[in-house]
Amino acid sequence: MKGEIVRDGLITEADTCRVLVTPRLMEAGWGSAPHAIGEQRSFTNGRIIVAGGKVRRGKLKRADYLLYYRRDYPLAVVEAKESNVPAEAGVQQAREYAEILGLKFAYATNGPRIIEIDYTAGTEREVDRYPTPDELFARLTAVQLLPPDAAAHLLEPFNLVSGKVPRYYQQIAIHRVIEAILRGQTRILATLATGTGKTCVAFQICWKLWSSRWNRAGEYRRPKILFLADRNILVDDPMAKMFAPFGDARHKIAGGDTSQGRDMYFGIYQALSTAGAEVFRQYRPDFFDLIIIDECHRGSSRDESAWRAVLDYFEPAVQFGMTATPLREESRDSYAYFGNPVYTYSLRQGIEDGFLAPYRVHRVITTVDAAGWRPSKNELDRYGRPVPDEEYQTKDFERVVALRSRTRAMARHLTDLLKGTDRFAKTLVFCVDQEHAAEMRQELLNLNSDLVRQYPDYVCRVTADEGAIGLTHLSNFQDVDKPTPVILTTSQLLTTGVDAEMVKNVALARVVGSRSEFKQIVGRGTRLKVDYGKEYFNIIDFTGTATRHFADPDFDGEPARIEEVTVDEAGDPVGESETLHEAEVPVDDLPVEYGLTEEQFGPDAGLPINQPPPEPRKFYVDGGEVEVIGHLIYDLDSDGKKLQVVKYTEYSGRSVRTLYPTREALQTAWANPDTRAEVLRELTRRGISFEELAANSELPDADPLDLLCHLAWNAPLLTRRQRADGARRQARELFAQYGDTAREILTLLLDRYIERGILQFNVLSELLKVKPFDRYGNPTEIATRHFGGVRGMKDAVVRLQHALYQ
Repeated sequence: MKGEIVRDGLITEADTCRVLVTPRLMEAGWGSAPHAIGEQRSFTNGRIIVAGGKVRRGKLKRADYLLYYRRDYPLAVVEAKESNVPAEAGVQQAREYAEILGLKFAYATNGPRIIEIDYTAGTEREVDRYPTPDELFARLTAVQLLPPDAAAHLLEPFNLVSGKVPRYYQQIAIHRVIEAILRGQTRILATLATGTGKTCVAFQICWKLWSSRWNRAGEYRRPKILFLADRNILVDDPMAKMFAPFGDARHKIAGGDTSQGRDMYFGIYQALSTAGAEVFRQYRPDFFDLIIIDECHRGSSRDESAWRAVLDYFEPAVQFGMTATPLREESRDSYAYFGNPVYTYSLRQGIEDGFLAPYRVHRVITTVDAAGWRPSKNELDRYGRPVPDEEYQTKDFERVVALRSRTRAMARHLTDLLKGTDRFAKTLVFCVDQEHAAEMRQELLNLNSDLVRQYPDYVCRVTADEGAIGLTHLSNFQDVDKPTPVILTTSQLLTTGVDAEMVKNVALARVVGSRSEFKQIVGRGTRLKVDYGKEYFNIIDFTGTATRHFADPDFDGEPARIEEVTVDEAGDPVGESETLHEAEVPVDDLPVEYGLTEEQFGPDAGLPINQPPPEPRKFYVDGGEVEVIGHLIYDLDSDGKKLQVVKYTEYSGRSVRTLYPTREALQTAWANPDTRAEVLRELTRRGISFEELAANSELPDADPLDLLCHLAWNAPLLTRRQRADGARRQARELFAQYGDTAREILTLLLDRYIERGILQFNVLSELLKVKPFDRYGNPTEIATRHFGGVRGMKDAVVRLQHALYQ
């Protein structure tokens, strides 16, 4: 174990590092400026594990040594073991860490022996010394096919003025992109999940190239760089914040202002290619050395796209596309244009590393979504128009027919969820169109009138129609110091570019057929904000979108738990549904609402809800009742690939049977306090919480062991009181060994077990400090005076627990 002292004449791993490993690394030149040794470097945060609403961190990944050629450029990882352990014992871990960190060299050592893993040569062999920094860098650059002057650009330090050091995967992406540029690649793609810091990657790439004076012509000048996107928010926010160190070198191309005396430009396609005024043509085709295209999957690379004209015109520039969307049909154009990504960091990896928030998915089903809706005979809509006599499904709601009662049921359920958790938890509600977002806002506002009286902007709509007012609401929503707005309703405007770390709830009131758009929406909640109390987030799925996408085995992110709830018109959970009728996913493109300036936004679907539309775009039904049905749980199967619909209790029983083949095996492990701790760890790792399990089973008085055995093997249930009475009979001999006071203490422990359960024994020393035990003295005094010492006390309590489970 690390940090232990010498024992039995052998030195520990920590001593091996201090006495044997570090000196040999220093001898090879590591640790002498500008080279560095990073000892005990953690490069992940440890996955956030949610169980019963409680959160804990999983084990983080930590390298014994990272060897840096420069401050920001690691070359190798070293895994050290104790000197009495073979050096080979560290090989697999060294390989794993090197592959995660994107390093080409790894070393496993026990001090005297060194095993080198060289990915550039495909070899693994024992060596007698560590290579020097220059030797290792030369071996690396020899296989990278980089030009002679590449080192100056590649090794340019990061800009760390903000205090944020790029994470390991960001460093890999930065270096991979710059290496591709230096090799002469002109079309480059990187795929990083939403919330993993694509803007940080883009900034550091620009900074390194700008500071080291890289440009396509090889001249001694700073490059001209264009940061391009399809929405103002995607360029304004980075320009003002992340790219602030560029100072006066920044310029936004807008309103025909085509200043050409700057280095770092920002612009959106619409401002550059407005019909009849192709602003981009006022720059020479070879003006820019590098163009960065944010969210490049959203049409910029399609052959038929009008925006493609901008990229084609600036064809000489190196074009670097960033996306959060892995290769699928909707992103195939991006891959065809840019080629395969030089680096990919997925949502699954981000959650596993603990950099992204895991999510809990609530599947909420209304009666009309489950079974469809059909108008009554001769039913007229809000404006007196006859509603066609057809059966309407989820895909039709708010597109063909708008059911006000369905929107109201959704709003009530969401309101109740917030009332039961946190009414100031930042929440995004994605609606079908701007009109639907307006109706949803109104319903939510009326349901939360008590808070709206104090906070008039508690619920706001942010769509294209709000213009500058909407942007102000959005800015306040993103501001961690401002309590409101709490709920934003939108249609498509906020699917991307909303960097709000505080979002705790993402509600889907519309079908999202596009995988890439769904990932963007999920990404609104994946950002962590631990100091704000946000360690995971909820996806409230009213349309089956989330469960459908999560059921896809290619989806790269697993939920902590997916809950399925059906609610009535009042928003209350009712009944249980065994069969779900999933609506078809519409394949037609959704209306494009994002990407335009306030002046350029068209009318979209946003019409005052008290006026009939000029054309019968959809029918409006204000009457009727909508209810909700069922609470199911989706969880991954044993292969971790496919989501299955199971009840929480069924999942828990199945998990127990995978851990323990028989009831007797579980009971034996549970009766012993030491092995019980391992049982609890394994159950927690699988997301099983006894508090939540007891609540779901409606068996609050059951002993945890009996509850597990009942769910796994249908064993008879005992209450804690029944177990305690049995223990008193079983432990007569035990009680007879002690004096009156000791027997009183053991009896009190059984009484406390009846009240609070067996888990109290895990913190016995703390339990003995509080009433009624404190009247017998402190824990040490109790043990010494009445049980013959600490060991005797422990033995008595262990025997008492065995009696409970005989």
